Amino acid sequence: MARSTSRATLLMLGDGRLPSGGYAHSGGLEQAIRQGWVTDTADLHAFLRGRLHTTGLMNAAFAVSARHILGEDDASAEVGDRPADTTVDAMLGDASAESLAVLDAELCARTPSPALRKTGEWLGTLMLRSMQRIHPHPLLETLPKGLQQPLVYGAVGRALGLGAAETAAVVLHEAVTGPATAAVKLMSIDPFQAHGAILSLGEELDVAAEAAAEYELTLARNLPALSSPLSDFAAEMHVKDHVRLFAS
Repeated sequence: MARSTSRATLLMLGDGRLPSGGYAHSGGLEQAIRQGWVTDTADLHAFLRGRLHTTGLMNAAFAVSARHILGEDDASAEVGDRPADTTVDAMLGDASAESLAVLDAELCARTPSPALRKTGEWLGTLMLRSMQRIHPHPLLETLPKGLQQPLVYGAVGRALGLGAAETAAVVLHEAVTGPATAAVKLMSIDPFQAHGAILSLGEELDVAAEAAAEYELTLARNLPALSSPLSDFAAEMHVKDHVRLFAS
């Protein structure tokens, strides 16, 4: 039976070169800089930490929940011991599809900005298309269209045999590396400073991934609603700007 080397899978999913559209988005950093909320590397560090503990953790919890909806596995299995390609529960049933729809609605309810909801759906679509080419799997072929990106991450985690904490870690990694990478262009800072900011959050990323994994069995309506009001305002202002480097 083919098995997933989960560490290698995590590295691939966390690679900024993955053609899933994330490289075109700054996670709200561009507008935060334009508004004067982020002016130096200290501000960048605070921005990344805030994103990690608000929308990052919330999105990770929703990804973990989606992964659970799409099938259960042996939670005691070690990293790399879970099957990556399996037809068990690969075809999406009506109950799972309905649960995903509820989950998607709950996540959208926690995202007041129409611009952010549109971005989330678009990034989810790009992630799904990418993974259908990179790692064809029956589950990905039957996934409903138009899901928010965190739910697609959950499906990808299930298809690749990742555990709950591993899936959460990928989402959290993307939440901070996207803006940090964009900062090099937007702030003209040394790339080493941007990556240093990510590294300084390493322990917090690990703790947040474990915390998100705890929501695996939580009902959709009880999942975290960690708001970031300035991000919502920034997203709405950003779409009205005629000159911008990043889509969001």
